[in-house]
Order: sequence, then structure tokens, then C-alpha cells
Amino acid sequence: MIGVDIVKNERIEKAIEKFGERFLVRIYTDKELDYCNSQEARVPCLAARWACKEAVLKAFYMEFGVLLRFKEIEVLGDRGKPARVIIHREEAKEFLKGRELLVSLSHERDYSVAVACIK
Repeated sequence: MIGVDIVKNERIEKAIEKFGERFLVRIYTDKELDYCNSQEARVPCLAARWACKEAVLKAFYMEFGVLLRFKEIEVLGDRGKPARVIIHREEAKEFLKGRELLVSLSHERDYSVAVACIK
């Protein structure tokens, strides 16, 4: 099953300006925030993770009928290496036994995009 999402980076930037820390801690894990805060392009990094979480949500729901929350999906990676996802919900982890959850993220000046594939 495949999920995809695209987000305008400005949308995430405006959410941060409007809601600040409250928005960030509701959507992102500490590890995600630490990683993106260490990047020169902080907003595109956060936007790519938003898109990835959305893509994972879509794929997971379509494949298993389970609706995850944003904080239950953690998008990790090191610069230049493929991102990986950790699911932080025991019930949902059971569905993935013996399966792979693959993701790909990308961003440029205005947009961030992500694809998730459960195989």
C-alpha cells in the first residue's frame, strides 16, 4: 500500500509562527525536533516530516484500517541517508510484523513531499 503527501513549506512556517512550541510538541517527537533544529533549512526539514507522517497515516489506514496520530509516527534519519520510520503504538506495530514500511522524503524551496510504502 502506498501513501503520498505534499505540503507547502510556508504552511508549516505559518503554523510555527502562529502556535509556536504548542504546535511543534503536538506534532513532532523530541528526536525529530532535535534533528530539524540542527539543520540550516529547519522549516523544510519539519515540512518533509509532516508530509511523511501524512503519507504513513494514509498508507497505514488504507492497508490496516488503523488511524495513527502524528506523534505515534517518528521520522528519523541522518543527512544523506534514507529516512526511517518508527511507529510508537504497540497495536499498530503488530500489523507490521513481517512487513516493511519504507519512506522517501524530499524538499525544495517551496514544497516538501513524502511517499510511504507498506510491503
